[in-house]
Amino acid sequence: MPKQIRRRITFTRVPLCQLDKSNSKCLEMTDLSVLNVPAYFLMRDDKARNPETQIARLSTQFIRDNRGLLNNYGVSVESKFDGQTVSLSFTSTNFIGALPLLSPTSGKPDYGLIIKPRFEWAGLGPMLSIMGWKIVPTPLRLPLIPGTERKVPPWVLSSISLRRIQLMLDQINRTFNFSEADLIAPKGTVNWNLYANCRIPVAKFLDIPCKYPDLKDNDELKSGIHFTLKLILSSLQSQRTAGIFVLQLIEICENLISRVNKFIPKQISGLTFQHWNNLPIRTDAFREGLQAIEWTVEDRGLAGMANLQGLPWIMPMEVFFEAWVETVAAQIIRQIGGQIKTGRKRETITPISWDPPYVGSQKFLLPDVIIERDNDVIILDAKYKRHWEELSFNSWVNVEKEIKEKHREDLLQILAYSTLSDKKNITSCLIYPCKESTWESMLSRDRIFHKASVYAGNRKINLVLAAIPMRTDVSISIEKLCNVFKTILN
Repeated sequence: MPKQIRRRITFTRVPLCQLDKSNSKCLEMTDLSVLNVPAYFLMRDDKARNPETQIARLSTQFIRDNRGLLNNYGVSVESKFDGQTVSLSFTSTNFIGALPLLSPTSGKPDYGLIIKPRFEWAGLGPMLSIMGWKIVPTPLRLPLIPGTERKVPPWVLSSISLRRIQLMLDQINRTFNFSEADLIAPKGTVNWNLYANCRIPVAKFLDIPCKYPDLKDNDELKSGIHFTLKLILSSLQSQRTAGIFVLQLIEICENLISRVNKFIPKQISGLTFQHWNNLPIRTDAFREGLQAIEWTVEDRGLAGMANLQGLPWIMPMEVFFEAWVETVAAQIIRQIGGQIKTGRKRETITPISWDPPYVGSQKFLLPDVIIERDNDVIILDAKYKRHWEELSFNSWVNVEKEIKEKHREDLLQILAYSTLSDKKNITSCLIYPCKESTWESMLSRDRIFHKASVYAGNRKINLVLAAIPMRTDVSISIEKLCNVFKTILN
């Protein structure tokens, strides 16, 4: 009886979704948003027998390996499973930037995350220019981010490099270098043997060989700075169409070039970079300026800008918006008068005295901007949050509970600031950003401001909630805000 031949039937498991490796290197989202990404990109082997289980394990390890760095960017991440697909859910806050992400399979920074401003770079560029480049992205000492594309305009890196080189030039001290020459009088260390054996026998009594410290400029460094500024200027010249703010950067670059114009442009060698980086005594301005020179010479860009690898960077949009409100306040006092104090310069800080001191959690109060007049004070507090838009388009009962709580926290904070002044009239104003279309809609419905009053004994505190569009032309907003202040203060 012939043996029965048994055939082993195998079933090939396939992922629930097609593995897409093309976009697995760099994820992209905006600030104050949520990004849900299928976690299949974490797999290197698309022929695994149990892909869902393996992907879930890789997701857990990915979260564990990157949680600390993501927290520094204000980003939280969690793994989700909807019955078919394992996903990673990223939630961003008010930071923008780019960071490398470690792969759970290789342990290397094979991935990256780019967080863009929700108001777009096209709007932020002119605003940075009007603010005088007080706020620029901060590059970080982290591994380079692979596989990025050109999603951040090149002028962003130019603004960082120019700022750093300017500070470097301001703080470069001329150094003592030893020079050797024949002088008519002894100076420094005299080589008497050479003088006796080679000068006196030929009657050169006034040629005294000396070695002495000479105060000179660092020619090599300034030649390298000149070379770097030429490269930056060439890059900016190709970006003229981006806006008038690029012309301002070009002017800054040309002014810096004029400071090193007498030095021949020369690229700094790698050995020289290494030598300068290893020097024990150097200021932060020198190190950061040297870093900017290296970026430019090596043709690196901020992540999201370079083709192959990009530099990690970060910029808190809350700080950006505070600087913007400070700029707006400078235009407000032109119409209503007064003097400005800013939290950025620590001019508005008020310590809180706790007894005993170690029990206190909040050590001080720091309003963003204070405008003082004879009998009036206006306190401006910038809030880079989304919920103003939701409060404008929905009734209070429809706003989510979390947003209500944040709004109450804002009100309590601005009321606490109102206790810092003994002026007769106190106006506390919360200012929120909004899109241009949102502001136009609120303007048509006469809802760009909300006013209220709080009485404490004989004192009256005026509350104002205001929205400012994220654009350079805010003349209408300032005019209407000034009219509100004039009505309250008069």
